[in-house]
Amino acid sequence: MVHQLALKVHNTGPNSSSTGVFPPVIGQTLPSVDRTGIVETYNLAAPTNTATNPFFQSLGLNGRACATCHEPRSAWGVSAESIQLRFLLSGGTDPIFRVVDGATCSNDDVSTLFKRFKAYSLLLSKGLIRIFLPLPATQAGSSPPVAADFVITKVNDPYGCTDLSSTTPTVSVYRRPLPSANLHFLTGCPAGQTTCAPLSIMWDGREPSLQSQAIDATLGHAQAANPPGPTQVAQIVSFESSIFDAQEFDFEAGLLHSQGATGGPLALSQQDFFIGINDSLSAGFDPNVFTLYDAWQNQPNPDRASVARGEAIFNTREFTVSGVNGLNLFSTDPLGANPLTTGTCTTCHDSPNVGNHSKKLALNIGVADAIPPVLDVSGLPVFTVACTDTTGPLAGQIFNVTDLGKAMISGNCADVGKVKGPILHGLAARAPYFHNGSAHSLEDVVNFYDQRFAIGFSDQDKQDLVAFLGTL
Repeated sequence: MVHQLALKVHNTGPNSSSTGVFPPVIGQTLPSVDRTGIVETYNLAAPTNTATNPFFQSLGLNGRACATCHEPRSAWGVSAESIQLRFLLSGGTDPIFRVVDGATCSNDDVSTLFKRFKAYSLLLSKGLIRIFLPLPATQAGSSPPVAADFVITKVNDPYGCTDLSSTTPTVSVYRRPLPSANLHFLTGCPAGQTTCAPLSIMWDGREPSLQSQAIDATLGHAQAANPPGPTQVAQIVSFESSIFDAQEFDFEAGLLHSQGATGGPLALSQQDFFIGINDSLSAGFDPNVFTLYDAWQNQPNPDRASVARGEAIFNTREFTVSGVNGLNLFSTDPLGANPLTTGTCTTCHDSPNVGNHSKKLALNIGVADAIPPVLDVSGLPVFTVACTDTTGPLAGQIFNVTDLGKAMISGNCADVGKVKGPILHGLAARAPYFHNGSAHSLEDVVNFYDQRFAIGFSDQDKQDLVAFLGTL
C-alpha cells in the first residue's frame, strides 16, 4: 500500500544539535514517497537513534550535519526539489544554505531573501555545492615531485570564485553531493583480502577512505574547529555502510519484488559484490549486469514488460563507444585510441545489479564538456585547459570543460574532466543527474547517451529505459 512516512523536520540554526529531514528513530526500513513511487532504505544497523548518532548531529559551527546534504527522502543524497522546498520553508536559512559552499561563492551577499535566492542559485536549480580546491602544483604521490602538466589558460566564471592569481591558486567547481547509502559497493574486498583500497568515494577520487571523508566533510562543509573524534567517525562510517537504498514501489509497475522480480533495498543488501567482481576490461566479463526484472520479460502487465525491456536494452543493446577520455580517447587509455564497436551501457556500469564500475575507472564521456549534447550546463564556469607536455599523445591538447575533475587531484592533463560513475540506485528520488546536475530528468540522461554515442534509440526504447532506471 502506498503511504507517506511522517518525518521529523529539523530546520534549525547554527547552534542546534541536529539538522535535516529524518525520523527520530530509523528502523529496519524507512520508506519515502518520491515522484514515481516509494524509495526505501533497508538498515542493517537498525534501530538507529538519530538523536545520538553523529551522522545526524551538527559537529561543526554552522548547524550542518552529514544528514543535511544526505537525506533519506532523496535516497541519502539531495534533490533539487527538496532543496527548493527547504528554501521556501526557511527563507534560505536552513543549514544547507551556507555560503562556505552552498552559495556560488563564499563572499556572496545573503542579507536579504532575494540575495539569498541569487547566491544559492546553483544549489536551488541543479542541486550543486561549490567544491574549491588548490591548483595542483605537482602530481599527487610522485617522488621526486613532477610539475603538473597542464595550465588553465582561460576562465569564464560568472561568479568570480576561481582565483588563479593568489599565493595559493584556487579553482571552484560545482558538483552534486553523492548519496551516502549503498557504500558497501565501494568498499567490499575480494575473497581472502581483509583490507583493500576502496573504489572512488568522491567524484574526483580525492578521499582515500570513508573515515577520511567523514573527517574532511566535518571540517570543510560543517566548518568544524576540530575534527570529529575516532568514536564519532566510526559511528558515522558504520551507519552509512549499513544502509541500502533503492526504489521499492513504482506507481506504474507496482511492487518491485513481486512475481519473481528482485528490486528493492532488501535484495540489494544481499547482492554479492567485491571490487573487480565483473570488470568489463577483464576476461570473464558478463554484460548481463542487471537481472532484477528478468522474470517480467513475458509479463502481460505493460508497465512491468516495459521495465524488463529497458533492463534488456541496458544490458545488450550494442553501440560504438569512442572518444571517451579514460577509456579509448588516447593511446595511453585502457583500450588505446580504438573505438569499441560492441559497447553496451554495462561497459561502464558493470557491477552486478548495482551499476557503478567494479574497478576504479574515472572517465569523461562528455558531461564535463563546455557544450555537451542535450545537457544543460548553463550557469557553470568554463575552463580552457592546455596540456603542457611537449611529447606523447597529449601534446598540444586543449580541453574546454566546466569541471577539471580528477585532474585537480592528480595534476595530470589526461585526467581533465574525468569523474567516477555513480551507483545507479534511488535515481527517481534524487534528480537532477550527472555530477554537475546537467540532466534534469532521466529522459535527458537517455537522450544524452543516445546523441553522444549515436545509438539510435527509438521512442519506445527511450521510454523503456526510463521506466527501468526509475525502478532502481
